[in-house]
Amino acid sequence: MISAIDTNILLDILLPNKDFCDASAEALQESAQEGSLVICDIVYAELAMHFERQDECERFLADAQIRLQSLSREALFLSSRIWRQYRMKGGKRTRVLADFLVGAHAQMHATRLLSRDRGFYRSLFPTLQIVDPSRS
Repeated sequence: MISAIDTNILLDILLPNKDFCDASAEALQESAQEGSLVICDIVYAELAMHFERQDECERFLADAQIRLQSLSREALFLSSRIWRQYRMKGGKRTRVLADFLVGAHAQMHATRLLSRDRGFYRSLFPTLQIVDPSRS
């Protein structure tokens, strides 16, 4: 099983978020025991801004056994189609393309997505399994 991880799960642990840290850490640990953990380029960039140096970010990911898996062209194209449909149906601009890239990456390159943003991903990526640690 491959679990893609949304930025909010990692920030729950890194910052830490008192409401979600324990649940996110537990979900991450369980997912690592069940298979591998991946993040896409977008999640890496969002996470990296919280580190002074790249090697610190790399160490955090290595310690958590998370590997970076770049978005494929297929995932990039899928994200554009879903984003376009969302906007054509009146979707608000508060959602940025990065959210769609994370979802498309998970759908194309993983078995499931760990995210607390389950409503958004479930509505736009209905075949993607979402694991929300805050709902355990």
